[in-house]
Amino acid sequence: MRRDGTSRDGWTRWGLLAGLTAAVSLGIAAFGVPSPALFGGLLVATVLALAGRAPERVPRGAATVAQAVIGVVIGLLARPGTLGAVAQSWLPVLLVSVGTLVVSMGAGLLMGVRRGVSPLTGMLALTAGGASGLVAVARELGGDDRVVGVVQYLRVGIVTATMPVVAALVFGATVTGGADPGAGPGAPWVVDLGFLVVCVGVGLLIARVARVPAAGLLGPMAVAIALSLGGLSFGAAPPVLIVEIAYAVIGWQAGVRFTRTALRTVVGALPLATALILAVIAACAGLGLLLSELTGVTPLEGYLATTPGGVYAVLATAISAGGDVTFVVAVQVLRVILMLLVAPLLARLVGRRGPPGGDRGDTGV
Repeated sequence: MRRDGTSRDGWTRWGLLAGLTAAVSLGIAAFGVPSPALFGGLLVATVLALAGRAPERVPRGAATVAQAVIGVVIGLLARPGTLGAVAQSWLPVLLVSVGTLVVSMGAGLLMGVRRGVSPLTGMLALTAGGASGLVAVARELGGDDRVVGVVQYLRVGIVTATMPVVAALVFGATVTGGADPGAGPGAPWVVDLGFLVVCVGVGLLIARVARVPAAGLLGPMAVAIALSLGGLSFGAAPPVLIVEIAYAVIGWQAGVRFTRTALRTVVGALPLATALILAVIAACAGLGLLLSELTGVTPLEGYLATTPGGVYAVLATAISAGGDVTFVVAVQVLRVILMLLVAPLLARLVGRRGPPGGDRGDTGV
């Protein structure tokens, strides 16, 4: 019998994976780590895989639904008031956002010089913004989702840890903590669930018919963006429990495929990845100062708007420092959406120029 859920041993493995993920995720959440269920799921699944106790694979249907849920979460970041804040300065904002993506993707291609990491995997691993979305679709795009998952959350961790320090020491901001970005009256749970079902169902159907890459993520994300910008979201947000389960599934998808060879590849790549992440942070800070000059916002607001990731940490810092929160978040959201729209196309281009056979098994599967 297979160990993916079709035997008693299979169910035992899934139960162990789910139970440990819930416990570890709660512990991680206490430290304020973004997307704790994704990180917890990745960590637990990796440990169990290395111990020979993980399920063989995550069912494709579960992975697709998880991608769709994450797509809706990202799509709802696009609100009329938020994106309207950059309308008067749309050209410099767009150019700087593209510049941020070029810098981070270029750093990712440099990471591809590391043995065992292809240029495509490096690009997906270091692209700024939308960490959960990129991890969700990395394997589908031809990258190694194990490397992408670890490096993306290393980036988020470094950005989140350094942001308050830079804001205080370089820009003289007083950072005392911010409000919850999701604060405010919410819709009834029936509306939340109904909105999610509509976005997922319609989005997956449209994406499959249109044959867009990364259909599981981009289709529902596009529907959520359209409804949100059209004022038809009715204040809905995907139920928290469902979102956390989706994050966990994405983490499991990468973690259950870890082998000792893959682990050595990931650990060996971390020093180079860390150096490149710090270089990207510095370059993006420079782009933030340029944005400040072009739009008239303060240097602190420019820096926060172009920080490569950690949108909720950015929001908290902007609130506590008394900055233009709407402008800062608008630029961040615009970059995330832009990145998730162009990443699949760039992945195809980079993948064609990569080594024959793609990147799906080069680290030990």
